[in-house]
Amino acid sequence: MDVTPDGPLDELAAEMIGLGAAGRPKPHAPAGPTPALRFRHPTEADHRPIVALIDDWWGGRRLHDLLPRLWLQHFCGTSWLAETEDGRLAGFLVGFVSPDHPETAYVHLVATDPNLRSRGVGRALEERFFATARERGAHQVRAVSWAGDRASIGFHRALGYRIEDGPQTRPIYGVPAHEDYDAIGDEKVLFVRAL
Repeated sequence: MDVTPDGPLDELAAEMIGLGAAGRPKPHAPAGPTPALRFRHPTEADHRPIVALIDDWWGGRRLHDLLPRLWLQHFCGTSWLAETEDGRLAGFLVGFVSPDHPETAYVHLVATDPNLRSRGVGRALEERFFATARERGAHQVRAVSWAGDRASIGFHRALGYRIEDGPQTRPIYGVPAHEDYDAIGDEKVLFVRAL
């Protein structure tokens, strides 16, 4: 079942945003209010602090190579950071509007401090990106995720992304995925969302 802004959440999507059956809060959802956050566009100076956290925020998966410095030299105007009141990084989103397909925006990376998940930080970053992309003329946003990343898949579905299915996909880890997407053995789920 696809998740739509007005439709029901599937079990995984509800789990990812801290809700149980019928939209009731789950007992193990993080306690406490959403912290007060500041949002801003990143600068090149943010590269080192972000890269220092990426692998830890993704549970030890080696992903820092996905964010070379050029992303924070050339895509700052469409990317976003969330910081706590004391200046700690709470989350980030790196994305852009395609120069070749200006109707399409693309989220390259989005992450939230694991201690602040299920409190709306990732959603707030995505919503700012959606607004930025609409202002620049985009009508849809795309993203990809590793087929085995249940948290990422649930997060995207909870935000209204749908998984692209078709003859080039096959079920991998229970979701329609593209085999060898960027390299041999690279299994990716492709997402699209209307703006």
